[in-house]
Parts: sequence; structure tokens; C-alpha cells
Amino acid sequence: MVSSSCLLDASFSGTPPNYAYDADRAEEQRRHHDMMPYIDDSPSSSPHLSSKSRGSRDTLSSGSLESTKSSEPDLEKGLEMRKWVLSGILASEETYLSHLEALLLPMKPLKAAATTSQPVLTSQQIETIFFKVPELYEIHKEFYDGLFPRVQQWSHQQRVGDLFQKLASQLGVYRAFVDNYEVAMETAEKCCQANAQFAEISENLKARNTKDSKDQTTKNSLETLLYKPVDRVTRSTLVLHDLLKHTPASHPDHPLLQDALRISQNFLSSINEEITPRRQSMTVKKGEHRQLLKDSFMVELVEGARKLRHVFLFTDLFLCAKLKKQLGGKSQQYDCKWYIPLTDLSFQTVDESEAVPNIPLVPDEELDAMKIKISQMKNDIQREKRANKGSKVIERLKKKLSEQESLLLLMSPNMAFRVHNRNGKSYTFLISSDYERAEWRENIREQQKKCFKSFSLTSVELQMLTNSCVKLQTVHNIPLTINKEDDESPGLYGFLNVIVHSATGFKQSTNLYCTLEVDSFGYFVNKAKTRVYRDTTEPNWNEEFEIELEGSQTLRILCYEKCYNKTKLTKEDGEITDRIMGKGQIQLDPQVLQDKDWQRTVISMNGVEVKLSVKFTSREFSLKRMPSRKQTGVFGVKIAIVTKRERSKVPYIVRQCVEEIERRGMEEVGIYRVSGVATDIQALKAAFDVNNKDVSVMMSEMDVNAIAGTLKLYFRELPEPLFTDELYPNFAEGIALSDPVAKESCMLNLLLSLPEPNLVTFLFLLDHLKRVAERESINKMSLHNLATVFGPTLLRPSEKDSKIPANPTQPITMTDSWSLEVMSQVQVLLYFLQLETIPTPDSKRQSILFSTEV
Repeated sequence: MVSSSCLLDASFSGTPPNYAYDADRAEEQRRHHDMMPYIDDSPSSSPHLSSKSRGSRDTLSSGSLESTKSSEPDLEKGLEMRKWVLSGILASEETYLSHLEALLLPMKPLKAAATTSQPVLTSQQIETIFFKVPELYEIHKEFYDGLFPRVQQWSHQQRVGDLFQKLASQLGVYRAFVDNYEVAMETAEKCCQANAQFAEISENLKARNTKDSKDQTTKNSLETLLYKPVDRVTRSTLVLHDLLKHTPASHPDHPLLQDALRISQNFLSSINEEITPRRQSMTVKKGEHRQLLKDSFMVELVEGARKLRHVFLFTDLFLCAKLKKQLGGKSQQYDCKWYIPLTDLSFQTVDESEAVPNIPLVPDEELDAMKIKISQMKNDIQREKRANKGSKVIERLKKKLSEQESLLLLMSPNMAFRVHNRNGKSYTFLISSDYERAEWRENIREQQKKCFKSFSLTSVELQMLTNSCVKLQTVHNIPLTINKEDDESPGLYGFLNVIVHSATGFKQSTNLYCTLEVDSFGYFVNKAKTRVYRDTTEPNWNEEFEIELEGSQTLRILCYEKCYNKTKLTKEDGEITDRIMGKGQIQLDPQVLQDKDWQRTVISMNGVEVKLSVKFTSREFSLKRMPSRKQTGVFGVKIAIVTKRERSKVPYIVRQCVEEIERRGMEEVGIYRVSGVATDIQALKAAFDVNNKDVSVMMSEMDVNAIAGTLKLYFRELPEPLFTDELYPNFAEGIALSDPVAKESCMLNLLLSLPEPNLVTFLFLLDHLKRVAERESINKMSLHNLATVFGPTLLRPSEKDSKIPANPTQPITMTDSWSLEVMSQVQVLLYFLQLETIPTPDSKRQSILFSTEV
């Protein structure tokens, strides 16, 4: 939540000196959130000047008394907090006065010019635009001058209540300002359009900085500064409530502050009641008020370009805003891009033939490059922290990291989420998760049942609503790792085995399947899909999947109805989709999952219950190379022993799996990436290990993803990686060379230095993977995707050569060298996949390349 100090004044940037709110921050944050600033309780839903809902207004003062009583046992601490609150108010007033000064600065020359033959503005225009600003300045200057010496000469007996009482009694000036505000803004806009000189002035108003800063002034627009008084008056009750909370009931200030609070509340209520009859239509029922239900960062597609937005779902409208930071980067501000009343919002296109705009896709290689940069920056930050370097160095690195993570979030999602206005305007967002898309639709549809007439907001109302988003937002930062505190869980890195057992609670027989999603680098990715269970109310999948985790904290499951009849398919966002029957999620708690045993759980979703079992294996154990302890079988046996026994150049298991995948899996979406059913993989593993003659028959009847999973498992369980422990460090160094000629020479010579069975098997696999990538337009598996899947499997060294911490209990985070090591393994394989030809230095090697049998 926004800290109490920020609530004191929109213009106050950062926490004032000595304004220590830590002791009561949690309670303050909860109270301020419940307070819902700007949200009106009148029949109108406009975001009028309101402090609290009417239902709780009468109890506000008594609530302050109760909080005071509860603090009396610690009277000394409470009185000390009173000083810090007043210090914050004082700093806030100083900033507010600097903004009023910035408004007054151009008034004198503009008035002087108004009497000349070439006026910039007429006297009437000046009076309208700057109406009551001088009076507001005098009121607050007097208040500041009275408060400053009292705070400087502080004692617990110091009185300030008379100052607040007098300030509250002068709120009538704000009534005049607010009544004139809309006319002032319209006049200023027309003057800017008609006069370039005034347009230049209005965009470059300079307010003095009140804190230590290299820049003595901050540039502001006229529009921003004219809104400051509107914003200021809405905060009066918050300021007084903060002060009352830390003023004992026995203190002489207490009744004066309560009186000031009463005046402030009555003033704000009277303004709201006057504004309400001017509204053309009601948006919510009498007695209700607008509330924020949900907000999130999203990527909007605007004329083919990706734009980062913050979207807000209120009880009666959907608002899309752009978050912009003020100069100095401390305070937040929103620009409203557009809004749709919920009564006018739909998810269906007006014209069903309307095409979904083309989504600009970012190549996987670019996304991976961003991840590499993020990992490197996190390493740098940790290194600087260990070296106890200055905070400026770390802050600079964090800023770069934040920029890179924001870029990754902007470029990653590709799933369309469209909303339509009844007037025909459509808007497209890009989301990475079907879960989130469904959640937004459900929340909007549920709220639409409670909405009434359509409406439009005046410019004042819209500006005030947008401004309120700063305090009401629940998602304050882009949801990336830069925003996590150092002591927060970094998430899990490794492999999560998930068994989807069964589901109950369906009311009629249908065709059902599930998908699994996990978060990675701040967004969710679809990782697995069960088979379709036909015509049932109680599907029993009992399918196991192995899901790779990259700092993951959440597992999501979605249950779908598979529609084979195209006429019954739902049409959302212009796409034909299966229907979501339920969705749910579980948190991946590292403490719970440290246990090596399976954890059973039930996920409830809209009356449906899905039974799961999960088991986590950390990365260092899941890819750990075990010494070869057996001479028979195939899995876990050195490749040289297997090829010698089989009298082949390439192990039989590799050839069989590749042959079957090329026969019927080349156009399978996500081949090698989508998990196969674990029980099928284990059955195939056992068949190959005992040299079962019926293995080819088994394979022909199995899901092709299980065959792909068996091939990956074979390479993973080799006691030594295909690229060998001895040569692995050289490959890692070779791929890092910057000179392309030196890199090619080094990498090819290293490759041809591999033992013969390793080299031939790799070239056989390499040729196959290139053929898979040729069907990328259908199977969605690029060379980069394939390198990501196979790189760590083919290159991951034995534990003694790895850079992974030896202590198995030590958590693996993205800031360790681990992630960079994995990225390097991916880059090595990608390099060979992208080479058009691999020359050989002698005829002996040449003959090897074209022979897979002796």
C-alpha cells in the first residue's frame, strides 16, 4: 500500500525527514485502503471530493478516540509519533506552497501584458485560469508560518490544534476554486491552442525543490499544477485523522482537531451533494459507492505497437491508464488512456468478421538474451552487496535491471484479450496466461450483473478518478523479481513432477482435459496438457508430468471442455476456443516441497475438485550425473559401452525414438517441450533396458510426447554428458569468444575432439533437430526452443565440474552462477544448430558422419 506520508499530499514526493511511521504502518495501510479516498457515497458514482463512505462517517471521530485510548499505555511513544506526523505535514505544506508559487509566477507578467497592445491573455482569461490561487497561497503560507516554529521548538505539550481549526474554517475558498476548476481547465486549453507563447509557458512552469537536489527547480505543466488544490482538499480528513490517531484524548489539541475534522467532512459532503444533481444519469444505486475490484499491469496493442498499461476494474467501469513517474522518480501519476462503463463493455466483436489484429511476435532468441542480461545483472548486484559497495552503485544496477525486466514483460505475452465498447471501439491487450484472461472476464461479467445505466464522466471527474488510482492500486509495481525484497523467496529452480489424478463435480458428461501453468521471469507459461477424457463426469487421467521451474512460485491448473463440434465452440477475441470449466492454483512453498515425498492436494474450482500430487526435485539433483554402476541395459550406461555392445555407431534407443518422432511427431505443437506422461516414459525406459523386442510396437501406440520424453531422459541419465566432462569447460569458454572466426575454429575443433560414439550420436541428433525446426510454423519449435530443451541435457557436467554450490540445502537462485551456466549450455547447442555445415578434418571422420550402423 501507499505509505501514510504519501497520502498526505499528492505533490509530496518521498518520505519526509524523521517521518517514522513503521510502528503503525500495517494498520495505517489497511485503514487507508478501506478509506477509499475520492470514492463517493452519494447516488452519483463520480469520484467527488469525499473522505469516507457515509456509513462510517459518523463514527470516524469516535474511532479516533478508541485508537487514542489504546495508545495511552504507551503515551510517550504516541506523543513522539505526533511530532513525526506533524513533520510530514510540514514538509508536505512546503511542497504544496512551492507549487502554488509556480502558478503565481507567470500571473504578474501576464497581467502586465494584458494591458498592452499585444496581450498574451486577456484579463478575464487570466482571472478565470488563476482563480483564487493567490488566496489559497496566503491561507497556506499563514498556516505554514504558524506551524513551522512550533515543530522546531517541539515539546509534548505543544499545541497546534488552533492552526488546523483555522485552516478548516477557510475551506470555503476551495469551494470557489473547485466550482471554477473545469472552466479554468477549458479556458487554459483553448488559450494554449490559440497562443503558442502561452502554450510554451504552460508546459514549463518551474516549482522550487524543497529537498536537497542538484536541480533547484522541477518543471511542471499548468494542468498538473492546477490540479494540486483539487487534490489537496480531498486529503484534509486523512491528515487530520493521522494527527488525531496520535493525539491523546487528554491533550488540549484533541477537541480542536476533532472540530477541524468535522468541518472538513461537512465541507466535502456539501460539495458532493451540490455536484450530484448536475449529473445526467446515475451509475450506481443510491447508497452505494465506486470501489476498486481488481487492477493489474497489462500490455496493450496500439496500432501494432506494445504499450505497458495499468488497468483498473471498478464496480461500474473499466479504466486503462498509463503510469508515468514524476521527475525525480519518487511519486507516481497516471494518465487516463480510455475507460468503458461496464454496461457498455462486451467481449464479442460487433462485426464477427472483424479480424483480430496481427500480434507482433518477439523471437525467442531476443527473449532469451533479455533473460541472460537479467541474470547477469542480478549476479552483479549480489557481488556489489557482498563487497559492501555504495548504495549508489547498487541503485544504478537495480535501475538497469528494472528496465530490462520491464522490457521482458512488455515483449513476452502473445495471447489476445479484447474488450469492446458499445460505440464500436475495440481494445486489445496481450496476456501470457489463459488463467488471467479468464479471471478478468469472470470478474467483469459478475460485476455487470449489478450495473445499471450508461454514463460519461466529466473531465474533472475523470481526472480525479485517475488520480485516485495511485492510492487505490493493489499492484504497485510491475510483477518482476526486482520488486522482491532480499529476504523474499526467490522461487523454485528445478523440476516439479505433477500427477493429475482425477476430477469430480461436473454436472453432465463431456470431454475434459487440463493444462498446467507456472510462473517464470514474472509471467506465466503453459507447461503441460493432459489427454482428453471423453464423455464423462468423473475423468481419471492419472497422468504425470515433469515441469521445469525457473524461479516459480505458483502452479495453476485449468480444466477445459474439448469441443469437437465447431458450431458449439466459443468465439472469444476472434478466436475459436474450448470452454474453461474451472481454474485454480496452489503456491509452491519451498518449505513444504523440500520433502522428497509426493504431496497430495485437492484444488477446488467453481464446484469442481481436481486431485493432484506434486513432488519437487532441485535442479542440481534432477540433472545430477550418476556414476555408471551397471553394464547391462541402456539408461545410465556409458554411451561407448552401449554402442560397442550393440555394434552400432548410434545407440538403438536414439535411432528408434528419432524414427518414430519423424514418422508422426514433426507437426506436433511443442514437440520436446510439452511433457509426456511419466508412466509411459517409464514403461518405454524399462522396455529398452531389457531389450524388449516389442518396443517398436509399444512406441507406435504411445503418445509421441512420451517418446520425445524418453529420448530426453536417456541423454539426461548418461553418467557423463554427450559433450564430456573433460571438454565442457572449453565449450563454455569457446562460446564466449567475441571474434566470430576464432569462435568457429574453436567450437568445431572442440566438437571433433569428442569421442567417436559421442560425436556421431550428436551429429545424428543435430540433423534430426534441424529437421524438426524446419516445421516451426506448425510445431512452434524453433532452433532456439530446441536448444533450450536439449542444451542442459547434452552439456550438463557431472557435479564435480559444475559451478553449483556443493551444499544441497543451499537455495539456487537466479542470482547464482547456475542460471548463467544453463544459458551457456543453451548457447553452445544453438551455435551448432545454426551452422549450415560442419566440416571434418580427415576422411576417417568424413566416413563417420554418414554411417549409423557397422
